[in-house]
Amino acid sequence: FNDSYYYLKHQLLYGFLPGLAAFFIFYLLDYRLLRKIAVVFLLLNLGLLALVFTPLGYSSGGASRWLSIGPIIFQPAELLKLSFVIYLAAWLAGMKANRAKSFFEGFLPFLIVCGITASLLLLQPATSTVVILMATAIAMYFVHGAPFKYISLMLLGGVVLFGAVIYFTPYRFARVTSFLDKNQDSQGANYHLNQALIAIGSGGLWGTGYGGSGSKVSFLPAVVDDSIFAVAAQELGFVGGGVLIVIFALLSFRLLWLAKHARDQFGRLILVGFGVIIASQSIFNIGAISGLLPLTGIPLPLVSYGGTALAVFMAISGIALNISKSA
Repeated sequence: FNDSYYYLKHQLLYGFLPGLAAFFIFYLLDYRLLRKIAVVFLLLNLGLLALVFTPLGYSSGGASRWLSIGPIIFQPAELLKLSFVIYLAAWLAGMKANRAKSFFEGFLPFLIVCGITASLLLLQPATSTVVILMATAIAMYFVHGAPFKYISLMLLGGVVLFGAVIYFTPYRFARVTSFLDKNQDSQGANYHLNQALIAIGSGGLWGTGYGGSGSKVSFLPAVVDDSIFAVAAQELGFVGGGVLIVIFALLSFRLLWLAKHARDQFGRLILVGFGVIIASQSIFNIGAISGLLPLTGIPLPLVSYGGTALAVFMAISGIALNISKSA
């Protein structure tokens, strides 16, 4: 873009500054107020998801995941990680234990909400986001006291439906087959993964030094978002990459620990949801770029380039600290 600071400026302007404002707003306001706007927040977000298929939608790389309103381009699916968790926490917290165990009063409405959300995301397509949000929903429902048979049924049904979606969608099926045979099409489907593994391996124990990645200059695709961990591992080495993984693990465990000590069920469920999102999203990004999982387009929380994602995770941090100080 003829500007060495292009990404830095955009991340500051469209990610960090809105995220900083969201952080302080959610930190200073009583988090229990979120319960009153949970339904409206989710419905608005689902409406924004539907708008990506209108002329307001912005497509890139074959995916329709963005909305373009004037100079602002943002991703409603990232915002959904906030609104979906808040809605489920509010709904479940207001549900009596016997209703949670009822098929028609608890499990069926839960399935309907998850199904509508997942359908809109799959159409974009945002497959990995679906998996993360559904895993989060199941964890929150389980913590609230859902019977194990319902959790098992949803897991089994999810695996079957997800397998069918992959099988009948050629590009998704190609990702899985290339993952299973990493020597297949090394200059095509597996090029990204091979270059990521070269970058990670060449970092050695201590790395090539900050800013010293050669792969990000000429060989590695999506260096500022999907492949950011490979760049970090090359520049900071096994030690630096390991420290980054430990930080994400500590953050996730800390959120779950805070959930255990939260003062009310609403705050507890929100923290569980946030903890699962950060843990699962980190696992998906790092696992995919390390060859342990099929490649996905999921960003690394708080690290990958992306204004909407950064702002949302800063908002999540504000809410988490708010619940923590109230415990």
